Formats: sequence, structure tokens, C-alpha cells
Amino acid sequence: MFTVIGERINTTLKKVQAAVAERDFEYIANDVKLQTEAGATYIDVNAGARIGHEEEDMKWLLEVVQGVTTLPLCLDSPDPKILEVAYGLVSNKPLVNSISLEKDRFDPMIKYLKGKECGVIALCMDDAGMPKTVEDIVARAKTLVKELEAIGFQREDIFIDPLIQPMSVDGNNGNVAMEAIKTIMTDLEGVHTTGGLSNISFGLPERRIVNRCFLAMMIANGFDSAIMDHLDKDIMALTTTADMIAGNDDFCMNFLKSVRAGKVVS
Repeated sequence: MFTVIGERINTTLKKVQAAVAERDFEYIANDVKLQTEAGATYIDVNAGARIGHEEEDMKWLLEVVQGVTTLPLCLDSPDPKILEVAYGLVSNKPLVNSISLEKDRFDPMIKYLKGKECGVIALCMDDAGMPKTVEDIVARAKTLVKELEAIGFQREDIFIDPLIQPMSVDGNNGNVAMEAIKTIMTDLEGVHTTGGLSNISFGLPERRIVNRCFLAMMIANGFDSAIMDHLDKDIMALTTTADMIAGNDDFCMNFLKSVRAGKVVS
């Protein structure tokens, strides 16, 4: 079944940052409740925007979020020290966001991840910068999987992020992402793929329709997870339906359950 990583508890968002700074329990709690009801698999928690306050903000957010949902969390920080603190405070097996092949990030993250019971998002980024071709993405994905397997990770706990780039920058970026996903899911059987869905529509009008169309096409190529704003009911209905059509919903049970619950309507 498709894995939805809810992206909304992120202090780079102005309203979230203000709520965290003011310790507005109700704002954060209400958003998490809505995300839970809307069908999130994980709740992403990012407290990195307030420089010098990340650790205290992360601790507070984890207390609030876990007070209103039993969903597992995606711990989102580039700092292993913050992740270590957060890991010790979560109730369920978390997803860690993220590791990349950039040396300054890779070495401390590999050291941090060794022996941890968690999933991990692995970004196809290295010291040469953003990947420009399908071949770049796939080569980096293979290296990441090899390195993570070497420290004990199973493929089922590895989520490869191809780094989706905007269509407004290059009209071929959608094709690159889809071909990369198709190749990764074939060549690295057992891994998951994920990524920031809304990156594809950055700089374009009517972003929601772009995101929806792109997601359906990505699912057709094997994409099985996304970091997304799933409070968009239409995109969640599309996700459920596309996942069924792609053959990932035994006997269409998840689709039928969603229809009966009024979550998929024509």
C-alpha cells in the first residue's frame, strides 16, 4: 500500500514556525489530528528553521504530536545530534530523513544510523550536486543501498529519494524522475521510493493539478511513497485509485474501503 509521509509539521512554514515559537499546542495538535484522519502513514516532524532552537523545538513538537496520534514519525533533520535526541523520544519505529552521499553529511549519518531500528530516506545527492540524468540518480541510489546494507539495513527500510526537480526549470524533469523510479524499483528490488511531491510544480500556477497528475504517473512507474500535503482530498482519492490500478491493492480492498468511507467519490 502507498506510504504517505505528511509534510505539514515543518518550521520552514510560517504558521508552523509561529506556533512552535509561541508553544501553541492547539494549532499543532489540530493539524496532526487532521493529518491522521486524512490517512497519513507517517507524520514528518521538522524543527530546524529556528536557528539555535532546534533541539528544544523538536522535543516540544514530539511531545505534542505523540500526544494526539499513534502514527509513527518521520524525524527530519540534517543533524545527527538532533536525530539522536529525537530517536530516544519516539514511541514507534521512526523513519529518518535523511542521508545523502555528500561526504560532510554521509560520514556522520552512517555513524549515527548504524545499529538503529528505523527506516531511512536516502537522497540521491553527492558532492557533485543535484543529479542531472537518470543514470546519475540510479548510480547514486545503488551506492546508497550498498552502504546502508553494509551497516545492517534491510531494503524494506530504505526509501530512495531521486530528488524531484521542478518542471518550471526543465520540461524534462518529470520524465527523468519517472524513468529513475522505474529503474530503481527494477534494479534494486525490495527498496521503496519517495520524494517531495510538490517540488515538481514549483514556479507553476495551479500547482495542485500538476501534483495530482504527476503522482498518478509516478505510481504507474513504481513510486510507492511521497512526502506530501495529503489534506488535499482529491490527491488522496487519486493515490488510492492509482495504487489499485497499479496492482498494489489486493482484491481492491483498500479502494473499496475508501469508497465506503466516502474518501473516494466521483
